[in-house]
Amino acid sequence: MIQINELTKVYKLTKKQMMEKKTKKNMVKAVDNLSLTAKPGEIYGLLGPNGAGKTTVLRCVASLLKPTGGDIKVNGFDTVKDSQNVRKVIGFLTNEIKLDPQFSPRYMFGFFGRLHGLDEDAIEERREKLFDYFGIKDFQDKKIEELSSGMKQKASLAVSLVHDPDVIIFDEPTNGLDIITARNVTDYLKLLRDEGKTVIISTHIMTEAEKLCDRIGIIISGVLAMEGTLAEILERTSTKELEDAFFELYKMHSREED
Repeated sequence: MIQINELTKVYKLTKKQMMEKKTKKNMVKAVDNLSLTAKPGEIYGLLGPNGAGKTTVLRCVASLLKPTGGDIKVNGFDTVKDSQNVRKVIGFLTNEIKLDPQFSPRYMFGFFGRLHGLDEDAIEERREKLFDYFGIKDFQDKKIEELSSGMKQKASLAVSLVHDPDVIIFDEPTNGLDIITARNVTDYLKLLRDEGKTVIISTHIMTEAEKLCDRIGIIISGVLAMEGTLAEILERTSTKELEDAFFELYKMHSREED
Protein backbone atom coordinates (compact mmCIF):
# COMPACT_ATOMS: atom_id res chain seq x y z
CA MET A 1 0.00 0.00 0.00
CA ILE A 2 1.09 3.56 -0.72
CA GLN A 3 -0.06 6.32 1.62
CA ILE A 4 0.78 9.89 0.62
CA ASN A 5 -0.03 12.49 3.25
CA GLU A 6 0.02 16.20 2.36
CA LEU A 7 3.03 15.84 0.06
CA THR A 8 4.70 19.09 -0.97
CA LYS A 9 7.85 19.33 -3.06
CA VAL A 10 9.58 22.64 -3.73
CA TYR A 11 12.55 23.07 -6.07
CA LYS A 12 15.05 25.92 -6.05
CA LEU A 13 15.61 27.40 -9.50
CA THR A 14 18.95 28.45 -10.94
CA LYS A 15 19.26 31.86 -12.60
CA LYS A 16 19.18 30.13 -15.98
CA GLN A 17 15.97 28.28 -15.09
CA MET A 18 14.44 31.54 -13.83
CA MET A 19 15.22 33.14 -17.19
CA GLU A 20 13.79 30.18 -19.11
CA LYS A 21 10.58 30.30 -17.06
CA LYS A 22 10.50 34.09 -17.27
CA THR A 23 10.01 34.45 -13.53
CA LYS A 24 11.66 36.40 -10.72
CA LYS A 25 10.84 33.67 -8.19
CA ASN A 26 13.73 31.38 -7.36
CA MET A 27 11.45 28.61 -6.04
CA VAL A 28 8.83 26.47 -7.77
CA LYS A 29 6.27 24.24 -6.09
CA ALA A 30 6.12 21.03 -8.13
CA VAL A 31 3.65 19.26 -5.81
CA ASP A 32 1.26 21.08 -3.51
CA ASN A 33 -0.24 19.40 -0.41
CA LEU A 34 -1.17 16.19 -2.22
CA SER A 35 -2.74 13.23 -0.39
CA LEU A 36 -3.81 9.88 -1.82
CA THR A 37 -3.77 6.15 -1.11
CA ALA A 38 -3.01 3.37 -3.60
CA LYS A 39 -4.20 -0.01 -2.38
CA PRO A 40 -3.12 -3.62 -3.00
CA GLY A 41 -4.96 -5.25 -5.88
CA GLU A 42 -5.51 -2.08 -7.86
CA ILE A 43 -3.88 0.06 -10.50
CA TYR A 44 -3.86 3.71 -9.47
CA GLY A 45 -3.19 6.15 -12.31
CA LEU A 46 -1.79 9.66 -11.94
CA LEU A 47 -3.16 11.52 -14.94
CA GLY A 48 -2.02 14.96 -15.98
CA PRO A 49 -0.20 17.03 -18.61
CA ASN A 50 3.59 17.20 -18.87
CA GLY A 51 4.96 19.23 -15.98
CA ALA A 52 1.97 18.56 -13.73
CA GLY A 53 4.09 16.94 -11.02
CA LYS A 54 3.37 13.25 -11.72
CA THR A 55 7.02 12.20 -12.02
CA THR A 56 7.95 14.16 -8.89
CA VAL A 57 5.26 12.32 -6.92
CA LEU A 58 6.49 8.92 -8.10
CA ARG A 59 10.12 9.74 -7.37
CA CYS A 60 9.15 10.76 -3.86
CA VAL A 61 7.25 7.48 -3.45
CA ALA A 62 10.31 5.57 -4.70
CA SER A 63 12.45 7.42 -2.09
CA LEU A 64 14.56 9.05 -4.81
CA LEU A 65 13.44 12.51 -3.69
CA LYS A 66 12.80 13.84 -0.20
CA PRO A 67 9.52 15.68 0.32
CA THR A 68 9.70 19.33 1.32
CA GLY A 69 6.59 18.74 3.39
CA GLY A 70 4.30 15.86 4.31
CA ASP A 71 5.21 12.20 4.38
CA ILE A 72 4.85 8.97 2.40
CA LYS A 73 4.59 5.40 3.61
CA VAL A 74 5.07 2.35 1.38
CA ASN A 75 3.88 -0.88 3.01
CA GLY A 76 4.24 0.94 6.33
CA PHE A 77 7.80 2.15 5.70
CA ASP A 78 8.52 5.88 5.68
CA THR A 79 10.26 6.88 2.44
CA VAL A 80 12.73 9.13 4.28
CA LYS A 81 13.34 7.29 7.56
CA ASP A 82 13.11 3.76 6.11
CA SER A 83 14.26 4.31 2.53
CA GLN A 84 16.25 1.06 2.38
CA ASN A 85 13.20 -0.99 3.33
CA VAL A 86 11.08 0.94 0.84
CA ARG A 87 13.49 0.07 -1.98
CA LYS A 88 13.31 -3.61 -1.07
CA VAL A 89 9.56 -3.79 -1.66
CA ILE A 90 9.23 -1.62 -4.78
CA GLY A 91 9.90 -2.02 -8.46
CA PHE A 92 10.48 1.38 -10.10
CA LEU A 93 10.68 2.04 -13.81
CA THR A 94 11.02 5.27 -15.75
CA ASN A 95 12.10 5.92 -19.32
CA GLU A 96 14.96 8.02 -17.95
CA ILE A 97 16.56 4.97 -16.31
CA LYS A 98 18.49 3.02 -18.95
CA LEU A 99 20.23 -0.34 -18.73
CA ASP A 100 23.95 -0.32 -19.49
CA PRO A 101 24.16 -0.65 -23.31
CA GLN A 102 27.30 -2.80 -23.22
CA PHE A 103 25.70 -5.64 -21.28
CA SER A 104 23.02 -8.19 -22.17
CA PRO A 105 19.52 -8.54 -20.66
CA ARG A 106 20.60 -11.85 -19.10
CA TYR A 107 23.61 -10.26 -17.40
CA MET A 108 21.69 -7.21 -16.15
CA PHE A 109 18.88 -9.40 -14.82
CA GLY A 110 21.34 -11.49 -12.84
CA PHE A 111 23.25 -8.44 -11.62
CA PHE A 112 20.17 -6.77 -10.18
CA GLY A 113 18.86 -10.06 -8.86
CA ARG A 114 22.01 -10.48 -6.79
CA LEU A 115 21.78 -6.85 -5.63
CA HIS A 116 18.35 -7.72 -4.24
CA GLY A 117 19.81 -10.72 -2.42
CA LEU A 118 18.35 -13.48 -4.61
CA ASP A 119 20.22 -16.75 -5.01
CA GLU A 120 21.01 -18.13 -8.47
CA ASP A 121 18.08 -20.56 -8.50
CA ALA A 122 15.59 -17.79 -7.68
CA ILE A 123 17.13 -15.54 -10.35
CA GLU A 124 16.89 -18.29 -12.95
CA GLU A 125 13.27 -19.01 -12.07
CA ARG A 126 12.29 -15.33 -12.31
CA ARG A 127 14.28 -14.90 -15.54
CA GLU A 128 12.52 -17.85 -17.18
CA LYS A 129 9.11 -16.49 -16.23
CA LEU A 130 9.66 -12.86 -17.19
CA PHE A 131 11.78 -13.38 -20.31
CA ASP A 132 9.28 -15.90 -21.60
CA TYR A 133 6.32 -13.58 -21.02
CA PHE A 134 7.95 -10.56 -22.66
CA GLY A 135 9.55 -12.50 -25.52
CA ILE A 136 13.10 -11.63 -24.49
CA LYS A 137 14.58 -15.14 -24.61
CA ASP A 138 15.82 -14.94 -28.21
CA PHE A 139 17.55 -11.63 -27.44
CA GLN A 140 18.79 -12.27 -23.89
CA ASP A 141 22.46 -12.55 -24.85
CA LYS A 142 22.59 -9.58 -27.21
CA LYS A 143 23.96 -6.25 -26.04
CA ILE A 144 21.30 -3.82 -24.84
CA GLU A 145 22.47 -1.31 -27.45
CA GLU A 146 21.61 -3.79 -30.22
CA LEU A 147 17.96 -4.16 -29.15
CA SER A 148 14.94 -2.29 -30.50
CA SER A 149 13.42 0.42 -28.30
CA GLY A 150 10.52 -1.85 -27.47
CA MET A 151 12.78 -4.73 -26.48
CA LYS A 152 14.90 -2.38 -24.35
CA GLN A 153 11.78 -1.25 -22.52
CA LYS A 154 10.66 -4.83 -21.93
CA ALA A 155 14.13 -5.79 -20.69
CA SER A 156 14.07 -2.80 -18.30
CA LEU A 157 10.63 -3.85 -17.10
CA ALA A 158 11.78 -7.42 -16.46
CA VAL A 159 14.87 -6.23 -14.56
CA SER A 160 12.79 -3.90 -12.38
CA LEU A 161 10.61 -6.88 -11.40
CA VAL A 162 13.43 -9.35 -10.75
CA HIS A 163 12.74 -9.45 -6.99
CA ASP A 164 8.95 -9.88 -7.37
CA PRO A 165 8.16 -6.59 -5.55
CA ASP A 166 4.87 -5.97 -3.74
CA VAL A 167 4.65 -2.39 -5.01
CA ILE A 168 5.15 -1.42 -8.65
CA ILE A 169 5.81 2.21 -9.60
CA PHE A 170 5.92 3.02 -13.31
CA ASP A 171 6.39 6.47 -14.81
CA GLU A 172 4.76 6.61 -18.27
CA PRO A 173 5.05 2.81 -18.81
CA THR A 174 4.05 2.86 -22.50
CA ASN A 175 5.63 6.15 -23.58
CA GLY A 176 7.32 5.75 -26.97
CA LEU A 177 6.35 2.09 -27.40
CA ASP A 178 4.71 0.54 -30.43
CA ILE A 179 1.13 -0.62 -29.99
CA ILE A 180 2.01 -4.32 -29.58
CA THR A 181 4.71 -3.73 -26.95
CA ALA A 182 2.48 -1.23 -25.13
CA ARG A 183 -0.32 -3.79 -24.95
CA ASN A 184 2.16 -6.39 -23.70
CA VAL A 185 3.20 -4.06 -20.88
CA THR A 186 -0.32 -3.01 -19.84
CA ASP A 187 -1.52 -6.63 -19.85
CA TYR A 188 1.31 -7.54 -17.48
CA LEU A 189 0.42 -4.66 -15.16
CA LYS A 190 -3.08 -6.12 -14.97
CA LEU A 191 -1.61 -9.51 -14.06
CA LEU A 192 0.39 -7.88 -11.26
CA ARG A 193 -2.76 -6.19 -9.98
CA ASP A 194 -4.63 -9.50 -10.06
CA GLU A 195 -1.81 -11.04 -7.96
CA GLY A 196 -2.63 -8.46 -5.28
CA LYS A 197 0.25 -6.08 -6.00
CA THR A 198 -0.05 -2.34 -5.48
CA VAL A 199 0.48 -0.69 -8.88
CA ILE A 200 0.80 3.07 -9.38
CA ILE A 201 1.54 4.61 -12.76
CA SER A 202 1.70 8.05 -14.31
CA THR A 203 0.30 8.78 -17.73
CA HIS A 204 -0.89 11.62 -19.90
CA ILE A 205 -2.73 9.24 -22.25
CA MET A 206 -6.48 9.42 -21.59
CA THR A 207 -7.38 6.11 -23.24
CA GLU A 208 -4.66 4.31 -21.26
CA ALA A 209 -6.03 5.65 -17.99
CA GLU A 210 -9.59 4.72 -18.97
CA LYS A 211 -8.75 1.12 -19.88
CA LEU A 212 -6.05 0.34 -17.34
CA CYS A 213 -6.69 2.16 -14.07
CA ASP A 214 -9.06 1.11 -11.32
CA ARG A 215 -8.82 4.57 -9.80
CA ILE A 216 -7.48 7.81 -11.26
CA GLY A 217 -5.99 10.89 -9.65
CA ILE A 218 -5.97 13.94 -11.91
CA ILE A 219 -3.05 16.27 -11.17
CA ILE A 220 -2.95 19.83 -12.46
CA SER A 221 -0.04 22.12 -11.56
CA GLY A 222 0.98 19.90 -8.66
CA VAL A 223 -2.51 19.80 -7.14
CA LEU A 224 -4.74 16.71 -6.95
CA ALA A 225 -7.77 18.18 -8.69
CA MET A 226 -9.93 15.06 -8.38
CA GLU A 227 -9.67 11.33 -7.79
CA GLY A 228 -11.94 8.31 -8.02
CA THR A 229 -13.02 5.59 -10.40
CA LEU A 230 -13.67 6.57 -14.01
CA ALA A 231 -17.41 6.44 -13.38
CA GLU A 232 -17.11 8.64 -10.28
CA ILE A 233 -15.02 11.26 -12.09
CA LEU A 234 -17.41 11.39 -15.04
CA GLU A 235 -20.39 11.76 -12.70
CA ARG A 236 -18.79 14.55 -10.67
CA THR A 237 -17.80 16.50 -13.77
CA SER A 238 -21.07 15.77 -15.66
CA THR A 239 -19.12 14.47 -18.65
CA LYS A 240 -19.13 11.29 -20.71
CA GLU A 241 -15.42 10.91 -21.48
CA LEU A 242 -12.29 11.25 -19.39
CA GLU A 243 -10.80 13.78 -21.79
CA ASP A 244 -13.82 16.06 -21.31
CA ALA A 245 -13.63 15.59 -17.55
CA PHE A 246 -9.96 16.55 -17.56
CA PHE A 247 -10.57 19.75 -19.52
CA GLU A 248 -13.43 20.72 -17.20
CA LEU A 249 -11.09 20.38 -14.24
CA TYR A 250 -8.31 22.18 -16.11
CA LYS A 251 -10.60 25.14 -16.83
CA MET A 252 -11.74 25.25 -13.21
CA HIS A 253 -8.14 25.22 -12.01
CA SER A 254 -7.16 27.97 -14.46
CA ARG A 255 -9.99 30.19 -13.22
CA GLU A 256 -8.91 29.64 -9.60
CA GLU A 257 -5.33 30.66 -10.45
CA ASP A 258 -6.57 33.83 -12.13
